[in-house]
Formats: sequence, structure tokens, C-alpha cells
Amino acid sequence: MSKNILVIDDEPNLRHMLTVVLEKAGYTVSAAADGVEALSLAETKPFDLVLCDLRMPRMDGLAFLKEAASRGLDAAIIMMSAYGSIYTAVEAMKLGAADYISKPFKPDEILLKLGQIEERNRLLQENIRLRDAIQETFSFQNIVAKSESMRSIFDTIKKIADYKTTVLITGESGTGKELITRAIHYNGARKHAPMVAINCGGLPENLLESELFGHVRGAFTDATKDKKGLFQEANQGTLFLDEIAALSLSLQVKLLRVLEDGMVRPVGSNQSDKVDVRIIAATAQDLAEAVKQRAFRDDLFYRINVLSIEVPPLRERKEDIPLLVNHFIEKFNKRLQKEIKDIRPDALQALISYPWPGNVRELENVVERTMVLTDRLEIHMDELPDEVGSDSAAARDVWPTDSMSLKVNTKVLEKALIQRALRETDNNRTHAAKLLEISHPTLLSKMKAYEIS
Repeated sequence: MSKNILVIDDEPNLRHMLTVVLEKAGYTVSAAADGVEALSLAETKPFDLVLCDLRMPRMDGLAFLKEAASRGLDAAIIMMSAYGSIYTAVEAMKLGAADYISKPFKPDEILLKLGQIEERNRLLQENIRLRDAIQETFSFQNIVAKSESMRSIFDTIKKIADYKTTVLITGESGTGKELITRAIHYNGARKHAPMVAINCGGLPENLLESELFGHVRGAFTDATKDKKGLFQEANQGTLFLDEIAALSLSLQVKLLRVLEDGMVRPVGSNQSDKVDVRIIAATAQDLAEAVKQRAFRDDLFYRINVLSIEVPPLRERKEDIPLLVNHFIEKFNKRLQKEIKDIRPDALQALISYPWPGNVRELENVVERTMVLTDRLEIHMDELPDEVGSDSAAARDVWPTDSMSLKVNTKVLEKALIQRALRETDNNRTHAAKLLEISHPTLLSKMKAYEIS
């Protein structure tokens, strides 16, 4: 398929020459004597490329560039001028020109320039397609992952999104349980209704009851007016109960009643209101164990554990870390107005090697902190927090070493294990000694021998 090209020049001979050369090269050519005529032509047909003279009567090249941009003309514009200078070239590029060529030029020169522009546009479009394909393949409602375990969760979300069935999401803190809740809500039939979230461990019992179920005026000292609860606010939508294990036993009873009959009674009221709410609960605790310890009601556990999703910790899906790092770099470039391009391979390997006790949330915080402090265009190893870099160094030092000596390698391993135990206990030497199954004096002696501060 031939490309549509528009030639704009006030010299008839040049317009004729370019028309002949370009048509011979396979282009479909239209011509205009100035910017005004060119804009009229652009309203009647689309153009892929524009060759525009800089000096013309009525509307010159720079004025045409400004007007073309304001009208959203979707074409690569190459400026031509016998009065070429670096200044005018820069001005033209600032106004949206794709390139610049000085008169006089040979036919081969203009064909080469057009070919370069077309190749540049082709690569740009290909990059956009690849980026979109990667985004579609490895992202789901702002959850970025390619690991098999997370892809399985994506499939589960798609299957259960439309149903009202209660969902229990389990996983360590920072794994993204609320993101999964949002993915369920916004991919289902309730997406146009509210999704309301509350952390059940973030409020005292009396305030939490009022937040969940609402209250009427005079129900307690500060209740100066009626207040809707979150169940009523989430009507027709989804209520996300984060850290549900923190609910008191008395509130568990009231929650179970709402789940069973769909009726909510505000604090201080004798009247119940009907609500239609999908419940999604989440916890980092083992609810089954809490049931055994009688800290969580078994009937409520069975009621909320109809559909369950277990989110794996980040250390068990390390193949997702490079994707997440790129995602966070792009995210914080926009927020921080930076232009960080990439992360160095050794720095990325350090992030991959680190165990991430705080999971994705911790990784996001590390990337943001590093980007705030760096003045470089790439994230370097020496800019990562000490605990991340030292963990990677320890992992590299464990095995192999250059020496085949069992004695040497035993010391290296011992040092690495001591460093790891100290990190995992926030430098609590008593707890670290227990993890290592050695006495506290022995730990202190070894720390001194290995020069561990």
C-alpha cells in the first residue's frame, strides 16, 4: 500500500520535481503552495508524511507546524529550507517536526530521509505494540506478574468475579491482597457500584462496630447525627474486610448475622436495613489455627472461606521481580518527574536475591526511595539500601568460593548465616542466637571473629 505524502512549497518547479520523484518511488503525492492550502487538503484526506518548506507566503513552515499540532494532524513532518540554521532546525523540532533537510538536495537525499522517518515510525509503532502486548500479558488490574502461581490467580479472578460468593484472600503482609480484591470487584458485575475497604485491626472495637454498621443519633456520646455504616455505603458493591482475624468475637457474631440474612442494624437502632453486599475478607494469619485456638469462630470461618485465594510471597515468585521493578520505575518516573531508564544488572540481581520479608510493598518502597535519592539515569548497586545489597553479597559469598577448603567454606557459610539471622531479627542478638541454635556468648565471639557489627 503506497504512502500518502503532502508536499508544501511555494516554488512550482520544486513541487513538480518532488511530485515526479516521489510518485516514481511509489508514493501518492498531493501538493500545496503554502500552509493555508495544505491545511485545507489535510481536512479532506489523511497524510502519512509531509514535506514542508520553511519560508512561504501567507503561512510559513513554523506557523504550519503550530497549526498542524493544534489540529491534531497525524503525520510526520519534514522541514525544508535554503535558509537553514541550527536555530530554525531546533525551533522546528520543538514544534513537532520529525526531521529537517536543507536545500538544495538531491532526489536520493530526500528519499533516504523519508525512508529513515518511515523506519523510525515503524520501530516506534512496533515498540508500542510490544509494550502493550507485555502489559496485556503480564498485568491484570495493576497486578504485574508472569509467574505461574500469579497467572493461576488471574484465571481464578476471572472465574469468580461475577458471583456474589464470599472470598477469603490469605497471604503475608505486602503481597497485594487489596489489589486482588480490586481486580475481583472491577472485573465483575458489581464494578459500577462502590468498593469499600476497611482494616479491621486499625480501630477499637466500639468505633469499628460503628464504622461497619453505622449508628443513630444519640447512640453514644459523640453520635450527634445518624451515620451510615460501610455495609450501607457498599450496597450493590463490595466490602473488603482486611485483617479480618482482628475482629473481636462479639463483632464476629454480628458479621455472621449480616452474612446470613443480609440485614444490618445500626448501633443504637431497633430497625434493620436490607443490604446487598459482596464480602471479600483478607488476613495474613492462619485462620484455621485461630479457630483451633478459639480466637476465631468456626461458623464464621466456614462462611467466609467459600472461595479462597492464597497469594504467594514474593520470595517464591522471583521471576516477577524484574517486571515489578520496571513497573515501579515507570510509575515513579511520572510521580517524581524523573527520567530513570533502567536498573543495572548487578542491582537487579541484588533485588532478586533479597528475601523480601515485606513482599511487594517493601520492593515498591525500596524502588521509590532509590529513585528519590539518585541523580543517575540508571539505578546502581551502590544506591540500594544496605540490607538489600548486603543480603545479595552474602548470597554470592556462600558458594562457590575460589578455595576447595572445607574449613574456608564453612567459615564463609557460618558468617552468611549469622548475618542473615541478625537481619531477620532486626539485630536482636538474643533472638538471632536462638535461630542459629548457639549460645549468646558464642554468637558474640563469632561476630567479633568475622568483624560483623
